[in-house]
Amino acid sequence: MKRFLHDNGLGLALACLFLGFWAGQAIAGFKVHNQERTLHAAPPAGFTSYLASSHFWQATAENWESEFLQMGAYVAMTAFLFQRGSAESKDPDDPAHPENGDSRHGWVYRNSLSLAFLLLFALSFAIHAVGGWRYFNEERVRRGEPETGFAAFLGEAEFWFQSFQNWQSEFLAVLSIVVLSIFLRQQGSPESKAVDAPHSKTGR
Repeated sequence: MKRFLHDNGLGLALACLFLGFWAGQAIAGFKVHNQERTLHAAPPAGFTSYLASSHFWQATAENWESEFLQMGAYVAMTAFLFQRGSAESKDPDDPAHPENGDSRHGWVYRNSLSLAFLLLFALSFAIHAVGGWRYFNEERVRRGEPETGFAAFLGEAEFWFQSFQNWQSEFLAVLSIVVLSIFLRQQGSPESKAVDAPHSKTGR
């Protein structure tokens, strides 16, 4: 067990942080949801029913989709784009590129990482869209307005506002680590160049 914890500490720590913050989101969202229901003279929802609600899944999936989009795009772009001096880039002067390497594996295997992120993004996007559509119609019914079809909802500014505000922040975060890793260091981290490496040296 000790060896397992040592060899998988990073993944386990990140998983614990994810579950802890997701639980915090659920609890806080549950309280917000019931406050909204109280304002509309509706009975409070139980916690279990809230976890199946459109309110919870819309908020969850709109964040997941942005994470998977930026990770997938980042993995794909670093395969052929460079940033001289960044710890997150291949060396632009290195003639050895993966596309010229081992071809024994099929195209899907050779691109499986970015494809996996693309699939996770598509799944999260679908959950966000369906959850947002349900929540949008719940709000319309509460105001005495007719429900909107799914296709019409996808044309609503509210849906794209939710998506774009998350997408832009994710790419800002990636841009930050790509550029800041040119000039800044973190001793002991594989995401950083060696502390004494010059700014112009690409990290990997």
